[in-house]
Amino acid sequence: MPTKTDWEKIIRRFERLLRLKSFPVAFKMLEKKEELENIPFLRRPQSKLTMCQMINLVRNFDWSIGADLDDFLFSSCSSIIGLQELPETHRDGTFRNIVWVATKADGRKFEESIPRLPVGRYEALAMAPLVYNPFAPDIVLIYANPAQIMMLINAVQFCDYEVLQFACVGESSCADAIVRCYQEDKVSVGIPCYGERRYGHAQDDEMVIAIPAGLMEKTLSGLEALYRRGVRYPISFAGAENSAAPVFPPAYLGLDEMMKKVKGDGQRTLVGVTGGIASGKSTVSKMLADLGSPLIDFDLIARQVVEPGTPGLAAIVDYFGRQVLAEDGSLDRKKVSDIVFGDMEKRKKLESFTHPPIYEEFFKQANAIAAEDPEAIIQVAVPLLIELNLQYLFDKLIVVYIPAKLQAERLAQRDGITPDEAAKIMKSQLPIDEKLQFADFIIDNSRDLESTEARVREIWQTLTSRAVS
Repeated sequence: MPTKTDWEKIIRRFERLLRLKSFPVAFKMLEKKEELENIPFLRRPQSKLTMCQMINLVRNFDWSIGADLDDFLFSSCSSIIGLQELPETHRDGTFRNIVWVATKADGRKFEESIPRLPVGRYEALAMAPLVYNPFAPDIVLIYANPAQIMMLINAVQFCDYEVLQFACVGESSCADAIVRCYQEDKVSVGIPCYGERRYGHAQDDEMVIAIPAGLMEKTLSGLEALYRRGVRYPISFAGAENSAAPVFPPAYLGLDEMMKKVKGDGQRTLVGVTGGIASGKSTVSKMLADLGSPLIDFDLIARQVVEPGTPGLAAIVDYFGRQVLAEDGSLDRKKVSDIVFGDMEKRKKLESFTHPPIYEEFFKQANAIAAEDPEAIIQVAVPLLIELNLQYLFDKLIVVYIPAKLQAERLAQRDGITPDEAAKIMKSQLPIDEKLQFADFIIDNSRDLESTEARVREIWQTLTSRAVS
């Protein structure tokens, strides 16, 4: 059962971002039990087991497990995944009435409420640590603490937001997570039940989330986007007895003031222009400028705020040392890049020195342009606009796009570097294809200049007709 997805790469990233303590579980229902023979390194139970025991063997023992009806200890597990009909002693409420509910009537309601896979559709199931690329899973089970589960929910909701609704039937958590995920093809969260904690060894702080396999890369993308915005696991404590204001994201506490600085009192329109490195942003900005859109260039501002004699350069030298200076006393940007590349904490420190003066200069230039033309359509070129989470500052966002392969070729040619070096640089930015989901306008710059210019004129016509809303 080969899989085309590089699950190892995906799961290792999940593990790094969430610090999971057990393996994410690949889960697959099989129409024929003979299909189990095609899965490498598969173990069959040597005694009859419960579903939660099998899951534990996968996520904590590092085993790949295959099972059919004969491998299950009793019908409660096997009937939930459709391997057999529910016995009459369960349907009439007797079984649940023994322990879990007060009356047989309640027992019947209990059984009727449990979601189940259709009987006869499947003959077996397979489970394995997903990191080993064992087979193409239907769903993925991740066991984690409540904070990690919340991070995963936030990640799923990051793009194409929707409210996620979960259910709890009580003493059958496998139905809540596994079966609902199958039935609805949506993320489902379950609270491991008494049985799963007693027999499957789920810990007191553990919950389970079931994710359709097709949503795993979307979830990972959401986790990475949240990480870039400072939402990370483990979650650091702000201090319950102190004011939380200093550690709140600026947008939470100063959004109105920030927007007033950006928008002023006029009718100016701010258009963010971004894209991947070597995608042709400068070309597009020049075309927009020729059509009448004043340009604020963040790259230029970023150089100005660290010129010799500026507070920005002084702060950088004080923290990183004089090693970051060139012989003439200016900032050696290559040395700084080498230091912070791949080191998130040092990069954040660098940004804390440069971003405040960059934003102040941005506000100053925007106000100066608007003073001359209150209804100006101002373009603001920001290479890392999306990575820095600055979308909220702009009325519209233009993403200049070229395919990643062509991007690498252009970058290597432009900077005189090897394709491998270009690929390494590109990895430090959000993949160009992922930036498209944030765009109001996309400019495909992979063709000739005439095509690009035609698209720029089309967008300009939309902006000048006051379609911005």
